[in-house]
Amino acid sequence: MSSSVPTLGVEEEYQIVDAESRELRPRARQMMPEARSLGGDEVQHELYQSQIEIATKVCGTLAEARAELVRLRRAVVEAAAKDGGRILASGTHPFSQWDEQQVTPKERYRTTALQYQQLARELIICGCHVHVAVPDKGAGVEVINRTRHWLAPLLALASNSPYWVGDDTGYASFRTQLWNRFPISGPPGAFASFEDYQELTRELVATDAIQDETRIYWDMRLPAHIETVEFRVSDVCSTIDEAVMIAGLCRGLVRTALDDAAAGTPVRPVRLELLRSAHWRAARYGTEKDLVDIEQMTVVPARELIGRLLQRLRPALEEMGDWEQVSGLVERTLRDGTGARRQREAYRREGTMTGVVDFILAETVKEL
Repeated sequence: MSSSVPTLGVEEEYQIVDAESRELRPRARQMMPEARSLGGDEVQHELYQSQIEIATKVCGTLAEARAELVRLRRAVVEAAAKDGGRILASGTHPFSQWDEQQVTPKERYRTTALQYQQLARELIICGCHVHVAVPDKGAGVEVINRTRHWLAPLLALASNSPYWVGDDTGYASFRTQLWNRFPISGPPGAFASFEDYQELTRELVATDAIQDETRIYWDMRLPAHIETVEFRVSDVCSTIDEAVMIAGLCRGLVRTALDDAAAGTPVRPVRLELLRSAHWRAARYGTEKDLVDIEQMTVVPARELIGRLLQRLRPALEEMGDWEQVSGLVERTLRDGTGARRQREAYRREGTMTGVVDFILAETVKEL
């Protein structure tokens, strides 16, 4: 292998909840000074005042990424506690009502709320985004083309949003369903070149589908001002271990794609309709039932498809020194269950949605 080890960064969105009622609590503005005094400018606002976001510094190793996630989670957890709240790492809140939330008073967020109306009003969701460095935008397009059919297993492993306004939705990742109602969302298409990617972006802006290229919300995209590929397919993970797992898999995918591109390995064409179907199935079932194997054009048990993904990435993960950690975390998730499964198990034990919130709150901080 000739590729260098790519740097990476992780963004996590959290929900702010009341320590007593466990309801969403619109206190991000009040928390922010303390959160930034502890975590720096890596702590940021999100669409709603009951949300807060962190973004790690650029990391060279998974150990660095873990340390950053611990530092920043601790910062927002401590800031919330001083303000009488708690921090919840879940793709959706199990029972709070969307129509009681307040938009953060920033122009970008006001514009989003005005343009998308009911879709934005119900966008009380939290994700995990992983940035992995690439040499240039052309290399980024190669990564998208060669990686897009492996996004669904990532979604399944990170599924962590089964409940919505007090009901079990039947989905492992209902956040995905709420998000995919937006016009420029879901898995990306394939591109002939970066110029092809740019041309589509210009056409989307020209036809008022989006205001600018930062409004492209595909599950994998090329950020406008930095040389990374951004993976946006995952729910925020309850635990730091799971976030590190997803970050490691994303970096493995990028490294593998760059090596394949350098070797001239042909890209297998995949219809977007098939990818959307695969993503729907991963969001519906997580790792509990069969997933779509795009390469074989069939459905296989989730464990089998995720095993194939690991073997596909093994040379890159071993070369980067990540194999033992990433494969071990994947095996633990398959054994102990995704966040969605663990939330449902908590409900079966406790019998209340507040009991589910308490379980997620404990998972959010257990590695701090």
